Amino acid sequence: MKLLGERGVMRQSSSMSWREKLREIIFEADTPAGKAFDIGLMLAIVLSVTAVLLDSVPKLHEEYGSQFLAVEWFFTILFSIEYVLRLICVGKPLRYARSFFGIVDFLAIVPTYLSVLVPGAQSLLVIRALRLLRVFRVLKLAHFTGEASMLRAALHASARKIIVFLGVVLTLVLIVGSLMYLIEGERHGFTSIPESIYWAIVTMTTVGYGDIAPGTLLGKLLASAVMIIGYGIIAVPTGIVTVELARTSGKKLANTRSCPECAAEGHDFDAKHCKHCGSQL
Repeated sequence: MKLLGERGVMRQSSSMSWREKLREIIFEADTPAGKAFDIGLMLAIVLSVTAVLLDSVPKLHEEYGSQFLAVEWFFTILFSIEYVLRLICVGKPLRYARSFFGIVDFLAIVPTYLSVLVPGAQSLLVIRALRLLRVFRVLKLAHFTGEASMLRAALHASARKIIVFLGVVLTLVLIVGSLMYLIEGERHGFTSIPESIYWAIVTMTTVGYGDIAPGTLLGKLLASAVMIIGYGIIAVPTGIVTVELARTSGKKLANTRSCPECAAEGHDFDAKHCKHCGSQL
């Protein structure tokens, strides 16, 4: 019984070490094997996205369509295996599957399988380009990772202010669009209030397509006011985010370590436990 117990412990230890080694290769960039895996993954992502882009060119699709299809399925199967391995080697696969990179990894393989039922869905494979965000971890750019965390924190802190600001802007374009519809009317292209609101948005954002333009003096005066207001409106969200960035600039930067349980990244350099699931790092 004792011998059987020892064999069971050894077998369990061997299994755990196998998963741990697989996790280090896939999720960590500190080891030579992990860095080689990530660089190979980056290369595969670039090649797969390039193939999708080239396949969208009609002339190339007519001549090399079957080859592009074969390449597409090759990379899809490759990324599917990689996704399954990622779920296997983490302690909490569902948590990783719901994370940002987990969702991106899943969306990177779905379009090809979906194209069997919905022709043309494979064009969505360009979402694989999002996986290139892992380059910050691969190249050990911890400072860039920290800056990204700082920017994310600033945007999160600014969210409510920006939402209120956007509400004011939407109310303003609704009022301006309605006024322009009353002033100009159908004879100058403002055929409806929604069409006029579209003009107000295009004008206020200083895009100015020019497909609709006021013809009366009053309409031109209102348009001039909207253009001037547009310059001020562009500066408001920039100022909001800048203030929040200044507030978060003194916080500690994050490193590139990943949690062995949920594979979350962005922990502080002195962190001993994962800030997402509480597991020991």
